[in-house]
Amino acid sequence: MKQFFLKLFTWWNGQTFGTQLWTWRFGELVGQDEQGNRYYRTRGGAIDPTLGFERRWVIYNGYAEASRVPPDWHGWLHHVVDVPPTELNYQPREWEKPHQPNLTGTPRAYRPAGSTLASGKRPKATGDYQPWTPG
Repeated sequence: MKQFFLKLFTWWNGQTFGTQLWTWRFGELVGQDEQGNRYYRTRGGAIDPTLGFERRWVIYNGYAEASRVPPDWHGWLHHVVDVPPTELNYQPREWEKPHQPNLTGTPRAYRPAGSTLASGKRPKATGDYQPWTPG
């Protein structure tokens, strides 16, 4: 029962019931990446009349985070390339790095040295600050 309500009301941990129904009715599986994300398009590559082009979407394996889409699939999703990476035999560039999750809002988020969240205490004033006074 819990899984049913999660699928019905949440979008951030997989697909909703509506997305699952839409995918089953109108979708065609194009491929899957190394993280388990599945990529779809309108069945037969049909042009969506409301968009004027082929509709493409991803169903995330787990938590929905856009940075988990690899560069090759990102290009296909955004119509930069017409051929999906499964047919293209894509080779990553040497400067492309493996995925790192977005840690913003988590305890492991980046906290620079001057941040009040870095150590829990505000750093002492150094005396190099001159407040502005009008006139």
